[in-house]
Amino acid sequence: MRVKLAGLELVNPVIAASGTFGYGIEFEEIVSLERLGAIVTKGVSLEPMAGHASPRLVQTAAGMLNAIGLQNVGVEEFIEHKLPPMKRYPRCKVIVNVFGYTVSEYVGVIERLNDAEGIAAYELNVSCPNVHAGGMAFGADAGSLEYLVGRAKTAASRPLIVKLTPNVTSIAHMARVAADSGADALSVANTFLAMAIDAEERKPRLSNVTGGLSGPAIKPIALRLVWEASRAVKIPVVGMGGIVTPADAVEFLLAGATAIQVGTASFADPRATERLAKGLESWCRSHDVAKVSSLTGALEVAGAREHGNEKPGTRDSGLRD
Repeated sequence: MRVKLAGLELVNPVIAASGTFGYGIEFEEIVSLERLGAIVTKGVSLEPMAGHASPRLVQTAAGMLNAIGLQNVGVEEFIEHKLPPMKRYPRCKVIVNVFGYTVSEYVGVIERLNDAEGIAAYELNVSCPNVHAGGMAFGADAGSLEYLVGRAKTAASRPLIVKLTPNVTSIAHMARVAADSGADALSVANTFLAMAIDAEERKPRLSNVTGGLSGPAIKPIALRLVWEASRAVKIPVVGMGGIVTPADAVEFLLAGATAIQVGTASFADPRATERLAKGLESWCRSHDVAKVSSLTGALEVAGAREHGNEKPGTRDSGLRD
């Protein structure tokens, strides 16, 4: 079940997604953290952020909308109080999601985290659709993305994973920009910009008006994004978007993902990540898959070369002998 991601060896490819799993330690009485490949923390900024006013969550027909606004305790509080307890679970890698309103704020968070122990990698959040500056403003513009990733890579003493936004014309192009600028891996992708309206009140259901759509509703689109991004670059891709069952996870691996992140499913079932880790192993056993890494990019498509520049097998998709 082991996979290699941006130089990190994970016990399995199941990762708890940012913003859905707190800082990791909040789940220790619910989930056996040692059974997860990694957790990605809530977005951490230079200073504490209160986030948006409620309502901040809206249920949809096949998922949910959120406009939390990157509420977090700030980097100093995170290092002092949130990070240390995770040392009790050394098999579960801690990836810190990093956010800033400006390039200097992103760099400042990374430089402060460089001095902390117990962090495996950084996930650069250039894709949050729920803030009015930073986030998606960087991820949707190729020039801004190139500059930010380059600066972040120079500052980072650990592997840098870039979390892309799906709200772009070409995910393949943005994937190449991030990879060429120094990203060690990509997370594909964040939530889709969306909204909900209360017809009776004639008001938006979210205080922020718009939010990010996630859950099973976006899975077919997310699979396509992972397929396109993974064929555009040689670095690993972490797939996400509506993963609920082990078969869902397998589909993302086949599409080109090296690992997968589970987010919205944890709202319906707080033990979804652990359940999926067990279920994925059972799926591999029942299908005579000796190494889960062999599933990465193993989708059989006639004329596949016409859909992208690279065959998935050319990337760092699994453990090497």
